[in-house]
Amino acid sequence: MDKAIETLKQWVAESQKIVFFGGAGVSTESGIPDFRSVDGLYSMQFPYPPEVMLSHSFYETHTAEFFDFYRDKLMPLDYAPNAAHKKLAELERAGKLLAVVTQNVDGLHEKAGSQQIFNLHGTVYRNRCTRCGKRYDGLAGALFIRNAVGIPRCDCGGIVKPDVVLYEEGLDQDCIAGAIRAICRADMLIIGGTSLTVYPAAGLIRYYTGSRLVLINQAATSADNDANLTIHAPIGEIFAQI
Repeated sequence: MDKAIETLKQWVAESQKIVFFGGAGVSTESGIPDFRSVDGLYSMQFPYPPEVMLSHSFYETHTAEFFDFYRDKLMPLDYAPNAAHKKLAELERAGKLLAVVTQNVDGLHEKAGSQQIFNLHGTVYRNRCTRCGKRYDGLAGALFIRNAVGIPRCDCGGIVKPDVVLYEEGLDQDCIAGAIRAICRADMLIIGGTSLTVYPAAGLIRYYTGSRLVLINQAATSADNDANLTIHAPIGEIFAQI
């Protein structure tokens, strides 16, 4: 482990165009449950499977229940960034990090100070009226959704829908294109806190063609054998040592 961390530190020091690709495991050290671990969202008991309750169809047909579930499980507004989020923001300020590409919707990278972020699955801090298009963004917008009783509605009466990608919905093509451009430019790609099982997001790592592909995750992934450096440990614990 010590040798792997020393290699990681050396590569970070030598690289000038780092891109970070992360998933739910990046935020678990902030106290936010992930989806697929033994204590994750998918192991909990709900009236319907979580993937159903977070689907576009469920939003359309069970709107009030969707918002109850969304507010209870997907709005971690009171959590703070951990060592991984903070280190990435530090690397960006130092001019070494090109971008963060994240599957998370919790906004912790923004809270830590990162600027160039591709939120592949959206963020709880962006919301829009489905009737008039009015934006409810930032903390005020998120609090508007969280504090609403039942279905959150705009002044015009329309539903204020979170800008998060639900099951059955496609990813934003501009966001994907930006993430691909960043990954193609990278001289080092760090993948962290993700099982790499959610597509199309996980497929974006194929665009990296360099020789410093680092994978940091507690459990093994399908890309372990493709990585130039693999570390099985909590990512915040590792980043705190860089």
